[in-house]
Amino acid sequence: MKFLTKRPVLFVLLMAWLVLAVGAVHAQSPNNLVGGSQFNPPLPAPLPPPNIEAPKVPQLDAPQHYDYRPAPRASFGDRISRCLDEAAAAGVRPGRRAAYSRNCANRDD
Repeated sequence: MKFLTKRPVLFVLLMAWLVLAVGAVHAQSPNNLVGGSQFNPPLPAPLPPPNIEAPKVPQLDAPQHYDYRPAPRASFGDRISRCLDEAAAAGVRPGRRAAYSRNCANRDD
């Protein structure tokens, strides 16, 4: 302390540096007021943790399950479109494509 009282200029510079350092450290906080700054929006809520589930491990001795249901049949409009495309690809004349597509769409696949 004796050193600081002999040199008042150094004492003043040291105090100024301490005030500036404290102010700079305090300025690093975005919401340094008790309620936060009115200009800074609140931080968003953290995302929920991901839901991680282990996949079901197939068992070697488990009985196999087969699905015996037939595949769903395409709609009539889809079958007509497919049959018209087939007729055009096969070179069927435009006047005969209607009969071909009706016959083709009504067949069982």
